[in-house]
Amino acid sequence: MKNVLITGGSKGIGKECVYAFSKKGYRVFLNYNKSEEEAKRISEETGAVIVKANISKSDEVKKMADFIHSQYGKIDVIVNNAGIAEQKLFTDITENDWDNIFNINVKGMFLVTKEFADDMIFRKSGKIINISSMWGITGGSCEVHYSASKAAVIGFTKALAKELGPSGICVNCVAPGVIKTDMNRNLTEDDYRELSEETPLGRIGSAEEVAKVIVFLADDASFITGQVINVDGGMVI
Repeated sequence: MKNVLITGGSKGIGKECVYAFSKKGYRVFLNYNKSEEEAKRISEETGAVIVKANISKSDEVKKMADFIHSQYGKIDVIVNNAGIAEQKLFTDITENDWDNIFNINVKGMFLVTKEFADDMIFRKSGKIINISSMWGITGGSCEVHYSASKAAVIGFTKALAKELGPSGICVNCVAPGVIKTDMNRNLTEDDYRELSEETPLGRIGSAEEVAKVIVFLADDASFITGQVINVDGGMVI
């Protein structure tokens, strides 16, 4: 049985990944930080193993990794999904806002990957899938700190793919477009309608559609690495 760790697995894209990987027969480790009730409910439905950790804290990530290694031995796939977003004028972004975004979206990804990379290198096997955003490619007005953090995810992915490729490890990135999730709860129906009109496919995407691409990269993409896969209905072409 293959093991997959999904960070931020209690909501949105992460939640759909838990369901999708469970259906494919993986043992799923559902990482969460605050949404305990939701994590428990998903675990009851899927059989996922719950692992609580604030991924921006190195001691909590290490404790999570030690538990997985001691009880289950290995992680075959990492889905670095946990992330936060915030809309603010650049002139209103505080140092704390900046640090908070980067701590979760970038440092957390680094800490989680680092805890499992040595074992993947030793086994010469593994898939690492990082979740960016179309704003990490194009930049988003009033989301400078978020866009910068998601651009960093792309740089991390490409560099790590080159470094771990000789060890047989694939590192890829998924860049979702406008997806109806809790992260976009600030958007109104009018906002969604306007964004749909800007999207070549004429609609908003679903978290399930993104999860399917992530599972493909984990399961079937043995000769794809260092790539940014846009799941955005054609918004970024």
